[in-house]
Amino acid sequence: MNARAQQLIATRYGTDTLPAPAAWTPVIDHLLGHRSVRRHLPDPVSEDQLAAIIAAAQSAATSSNLQAWSVVAVRNPDTRAALAECAGGQAHVRDAPLVLVWLADLARLAHVAESVERPNGALDYLEMFIIGVVDAALAAQNALAAAESLGLSGCYIGGMRNQPEKVAELLGLPPRVFAVFGMTLGVEDPAAPPATVKPRLPQQVVLHQERYLPVTEQQAGIEAYNAAMARFYEDQKMNVHGTWAVHSSKRIAGPETLSGRDRLVETLRGMGFALK
Repeated sequence: MNARAQQLIATRYGTDTLPAPAAWTPVIDHLLGHRSVRRHLPDPVSEDQLAAIIAAAQSAATSSNLQAWSVVAVRNPDTRAALAECAGGQAHVRDAPLVLVWLADLARLAHVAESVERPNGALDYLEMFIIGVVDAALAAQNALAAAESLGLSGCYIGGMRNQPEKVAELLGLPPRVFAVFGMTLGVEDPAAPPATVKPRLPQQVVLHQERYLPVTEQQAGIEAYNAAMARFYEDQKMNVHGTWAVHSSKRIAGPETLSGRDRLVETLRGMGFALK
C-alpha cells in the first residue's frame, strides 16, 4: 500500500480507518494535499509564474467555448488593502503579494456580438450568468492547482461578494462583469503556524450512486464528520464550540449571516445583469 496515499486519505477525511484507493497518480497526490494558506512571504509572484498559471486556467473546460470569464491580477498594495476591506478586513488579502480576482465576464461577449452586428439578448438570462460563474470557478481551480505545483499557495476569497459595487469601482469593471471571488497567491511563510489540511465530508455523503441518497440516510456520515471535525479542532487547539452541523446552521440562519450578500440579486441587476 502507498503509505503517502494512506496518510493523505487519513488527513483529508479525518480518519485512519479508511483505506486509500488502489487507483492513485501524482495528480491525485497533489490535489489531496491542498490547504488554504493565509500567510505569505512578501516575495513577488513573477510574471513568468503568472503566465503559466493563467495558461493552466485557460485550459479548463468552458461552456460552448464562450470563455465567459476574466481575471484581474492585483499587486498594488493600496488596491490590495482596499480589497481587503471590501472582503471584511481580511489581512491576508492586504498582505499577499498577488491577489487574483476572478470575474464572470459577459461584457466581452456583448462586444463580440456587436462587432459582428449580431443580437445578444441571451446575455440577459440567468443561464448566461451561471455560465460565467461556472467558467470562472473552473478556471480558478486549475489556476490554484498550477500555482501549488510551482511552490506557491493561496486561499479563495468569497468576501469579494460583500461589496461588489466597490470591488467593481476599484478594478474598473464595466457593466456585465462581476467579481465572483478572489484568490491570494504567494510563497507560504515558513515562520507562521503551518496551514493544515481540513477534513471533508465522507464520500458516502456526497457521492450518490444512480439516484440521490435521501438526506435522512446521509445522517450517519454527517455524524461521523462532526466527530472528525471535533478531533481536528482539538488537534489544532482551536477553541471551537459546537459541531460542524451547528456551525453550518449558523452560517445559513438568515440574511443577516450573509455578510451583505443577501442583496446580490438587486446588486447584479444594477451591474447590468438582467437575470431573466
